[in-house]
Amino acid sequence: MHDFVLVVPRAPFASSVTLTLDLLTTAAKLACRVGVAPPRWRVCAVTPGIIELGNGLQLQTDRLPVRSSARECWILPGLDIDDASQLDARLAQPDIPPLVAALRRHARAGGTIAGSCSSVFLLNAAGLLDGRCVTTTWWLASALRRVAPNTRVEPDRMVHADGPLVTAGAAMAHMDLVLYVLRQRFGEQLTAMLGQALLVEQRRLQSLYMSPAMMVPENNLIALLTSHIAETLPEPVTVGTLAARANISTRTLNRQVNKVLGYGPQQLIQSVRLNRARVLLESGGLSVEEVTAQVGLGDSATLRRLLRRRLGLNPTQVRG
Repeated sequence: MHDFVLVVPRAPFASSVTLTLDLLTTAAKLACRVGVAPPRWRVCAVTPGIIELGNGLQLQTDRLPVRSSARECWILPGLDIDDASQLDARLAQPDIPPLVAALRRHARAGGTIAGSCSSVFLLNAAGLLDGRCVTTTWWLASALRRVAPNTRVEPDRMVHADGPLVTAGAAMAHMDLVLYVLRQRFGEQLTAMLGQALLVEQRRLQSLYMSPAMMVPENNLIALLTSHIAETLPEPVTVGTLAARANISTRTLNRQVNKVLGYGPQQLIQSVRLNRARVLLESGGLSVEEVTAQVGLGDSATLRRLLRRRLGLNPTQVRG
């Protein structure tokens, strides 16, 4: 019996695969120090044999079993895609239907599936996202909302668990995903020691890295609004002025922004302000009060509150 199955699709994002194996291998070596059994895993694919990871890397895989144990947690690495426009073509490849069927069987058998980044779209293809709350890479959140309208997508989160599914954000969030499932199965002590040994820690949010315009690069409205807000800072911007700039009603503006971003124009204004504040804080040349003035937030208490709520950080932590 294995604790984890690393389920490798054709053309995966290589670091998702290697991160998983490095974390599990190190955890197995450290397990005896905290008095727990070492994690056991296997590496499988729909078609067994050599999987090309890119850059000359290859991985030997076993056949994914037709029957799986509900005790196994399946770990899905991300797909090697560059943007949302490549999703449909990748999901139409011949290796996907049998993989999706296997995911569906494992979930129906009561097993856990953990996927990061673009692999969350495989969970959707398997019909596992309806009524669930998930995260994914922030720049694919809009695309996931389109194909999974009955799913609550929360791209702010780094990792989120809902029922048998554990999902994670952008590519390097796969590390956070593996740490999470290790913690759930082997406890805090082993995971903490693993983090100390490899200098990694569990992160709660990917908000720090999100750019509204990059979330929907093909959307001219979001690009227009984001640019206008940034150019207007530190002067105040209202939903009404944004609607006028886009030459649409405030009701239409609210509907269209919510449709693509999952939140309204007021939060978009705050996101642009917060992104600018983050850049200014990271540069280290301005005080918190000066940064607050440059982004039009009124007072430093408001900035601190927004940083804590949206990023889970204080100004000193943002400065690094």
